[in-house]
Amino acid sequence: MPAVCSLAAYRLPDRPTLKLVPAPAERIWMELTQNGWPNRCLPLRMANQSGWLILNDAAFDVKWDGKPGVSGLEFKSVDGSKSYFATSMFGYGILTWSLPFLFRTSPGYNLLARGPANHFKDGIHALDGLVETDWSDAAFTMNWKITRPLKAIRFDKDEPICMIVPQRRGEMEAMAPEIRNLESAPELMQGFNAWRESRLKLVERKKDPRAAGLREWEGHYMRGTTVLGVQAAEHQVKRDLQPFAEMDPFVYRAPAAEPGEPPRQSFLQRLFSRK
Repeated sequence: MPAVCSLAAYRLPDRPTLKLVPAPAERIWMELTQNGWPNRCLPLRMANQSGWLILNDAAFDVKWDGKPGVSGLEFKSVDGSKSYFATSMFGYGILTWSLPFLFRTSPGYNLLARGPANHFKDGIHALDGLVETDWSDAAFTMNWKITRPLKAIRFDKDEPICMIVPQRRGEMEAMAPEIRNLESAPELMQGFNAWRESRLKLVERKKDPRAAGLREWEGHYMRGTTVLGVQAAEHQVKRDLQPFAEMDPFVYRAPAAEPGEPPRQSFLQRLFSRK
């Protein structure tokens, strides 16, 4: 299939970089459930893979004192290393990564920057942003809002901190959504009734004490067929996103800090810093 939208991540100069990888279908919490049952949910796995992930550069704990000031975040290294990109820029318990890329998409495409799909953390929530990356010359940040003051929140090295998803501008606005009664579509209603009957029978079978540990599941959607056996004209069971190709060599030399000199700030940190 020919590429529809180009996506380029231009590394910003004079700073380290972060890893960019296609998002995998797996999530740790899914694997830890009994028999890994969420892995049988195709919509869940497809959403997990619907974008590219930006990975954290160093392990740290962060705690918010509950106050609105920029100085309200306390960072503590886990292994002695320090994140170059994680900082406090906006106050109000917002943790910010100054991403080291300027993204460029094809004309007419935005970039949704959001938290990793179906990846959650206690006490903090990723903030979504939609950026017109087909014309803007500005880099953007990735932000998470701490929701539980005084709680230490861990971010591990190589943990995903941002998911980027290209979107065609104006596509949703061009849709004309409607609400209808299912009875107005007899064939659709027939298929739904067959699916509902099949699901109710499965639920009843699983209530039987003799069915303890039963791993039965219907699997019609996974196979791309309806309960009545109608095969979908198009069906996906995975997404094969291409990795970012390295077109230019990465060059960065960390500046030598003088004794007693504060850590070097990135351009975005200096730009948004407030006293």
